[in-house]
Amino acid sequence: MGKIKTIEYFRVLPRWLFVKITDEHGNHGWGEATLEGHSQAVEGCLDAMIQRFVGYEADNIELLWQTAHRHSFYRGGPVLMSALAGVDIALWDLLSRRLSLPLHVLLGGAVRHKIKVYSWIGGDRPRDVEAAAKERYAQGFRAVKMNATEDVDWLDSPKALETSVERCRIVKALGMDVGLDFHGRLHKPMAKQLAKALEPHRPLFIEEPLLSEHYEGIKQLSGLTTIPIALGERLYSRWDVKRFLHDTSIDVLQPDISHCGGISEIRRIASMAEAYDVALAPHCPLGPIALAACMQIAMCTPNFTIQEMGLTIHYNTEGGGEYDIKNYIVDKGTWDVTDGYVEGLKGVGLGIEIDEEEVRRVAKTANAWPPKGFVGPDGSIREW
Repeated sequence: MGKIKTIEYFRVLPRWLFVKITDEHGNHGWGEATLEGHSQAVEGCLDAMIQRFVGYEADNIELLWQTAHRHSFYRGGPVLMSALAGVDIALWDLLSRRLSLPLHVLLGGAVRHKIKVYSWIGGDRPRDVEAAAKERYAQGFRAVKMNATEDVDWLDSPKALETSVERCRIVKALGMDVGLDFHGRLHKPMAKQLAKALEPHRPLFIEEPLLSEHYEGIKQLSGLTTIPIALGERLYSRWDVKRFLHDTSIDVLQPDISHCGGISEIRRIASMAEAYDVALAPHCPLGPIALAACMQIAMCTPNFTIQEMGLTIHYNTEGGGEYDIKNYIVDKGTWDVTDGYVEGLKGVGLGIEIDEEEVRRVAKTANAWPPKGFVGPDGSIREW
């Protein structure tokens, strides 16, 4: 046992927010509180948590989680839950490091020895997908994900969807599985059409076919298509998830470990999903700490199915960016992919070692990553 001595956070390139917690005996753990486009808001929340939780017993992870959530009165939402996630992940890392065990052992032990993964192709306005898919195949991936469309109007020409179907066909012809991320960009009139058009090509899943707040529309859409429906990155707790499980409107749940309250909450969400025969495929186009935490969950979760990896994702490389998920870890071979899988992490804690010197160096000058958006030709706001 040891009391929390310090909680630090580090804004690093390209768009990540790391958390380090150290106890009074010098034990430490790393977490990730990344909320893309809203780092300053999460940092403010972390400042409040630092004042509140320094001096707490570091081993009492659930007590701290419950205190942060239930004694806040205004609960949930992306900012609070992302800040809490960073602290929670760091505390689990600290505890398992102190006990010299991989984190998944504390959560019941391994149910698999390697983890199926996919990565991204195509960018925000998807293009050149054939060359990109071939490159991913050469890297060892056997599944990829891409944005289904560019920006689309509430009711647009059906022609706006034709290239989406063609891109899916091209990637499938290479022998790869492909998930299509609608990204909440489409509204119901267009989402219904695109799901039907994609069905003969059998994508791995369609993600966020509508924004998550349109739960009734997603329920309707689930009755119109045989393609598995996936979502979850904009659901921040088990209470947010509950409606979709009760409606039996989704097939794959994609909570983001850095948005949904960390390891403690994603474990509860996974168990809820298992009871409804829903697979777990955590969202993670983020940094190495979030990915390592997801890998630990994958190791011990029966209904886990596939893990998103942000390796050279367009967000990391745009504008000639040089920072990627291998930059801040000591062992650069950690994320090597072989025939669609990454070997389970065997080291203590999260299973990675952070290059703290590099983190502190980059954090001195890193700017926050700004929110993005699309504007239609008439000047109206469109979903990004």
